[in-house]
Amino acid sequence: MNKSFLQIKSLKKKFIDSTDEIVVLDDINLDLTTNKLIALTGPSGSGKSTFIHLLGLLDIPDRGEYNLDTSKNLFNLSDKEKSDYRRRNISIVFQNFNLISDLTALENVMLPNLYTGESKSKSLELAKNLLTKAGLENRLNHTPKELSGGEQQRVAIARSLINKPKLILADEPTGSLDSKNAEVILDMFINFKDENSLILFATHNKSLVNKSDLELTISNGTVNFN
Repeated sequence: MNKSFLQIKSLKKKFIDSTDEIVVLDDINLDLTTNKLIALTGPSGSGKSTFIHLLGLLDIPDRGEYNLDTSKNLFNLSDKEKSDYRRRNISIVFQNFNLISDLTALENVMLPNLYTGESKSKSLELAKNLLTKAGLENRLNHTPKELSGGEQQRVAIARSLINKPKLILADEPTGSLDSKNAEVILDMFINFKDENSLILFATHNKSLVNKSDLELTISNGTVNFN
């Protein structure tokens, strides 16, 4: 039996809109193992982004426990402890890429690794290897504005992988891409999931869902396996 890797217990998140209370996530319980590619689906406004932000320690729940390969409840960490834990263990890929405009593709990918204290030469080697696997070996010294949308997203994915995080979260990572680039990005995730990592990505793309190991659907405040 596979060891539990990510656990969510009694997770609740609500928002107050004027005088109304909107419960986005209601008493969510999950137990997931590593080496999985998980598609997160559900209608727009169902709470996919909220769920990703909570798992990325970017938001605070109203109630709940979150364990990621540790016995600690990550929601109880201080802001500094969350930031430190996220830097070492969690990578988040946003649809708008969030690349630094005046850095090259190579420098953008190297940066998170340099923050860990790794040497420049080792970070350079790792970044070149990842960008080559992404088919960008001829675009290493190009800045984001010199890259297409698909190329920028591949740089963002490579950047998310460089520190070998335990958990990779991606919010609609292929939403603005054509089918060819979407497949390239999914292949990058598939090739990385065997690195003792768990990858969860929100998507509306059914062909990508079909290639995932599991599908989680958010609807009416609940999260269910499909």
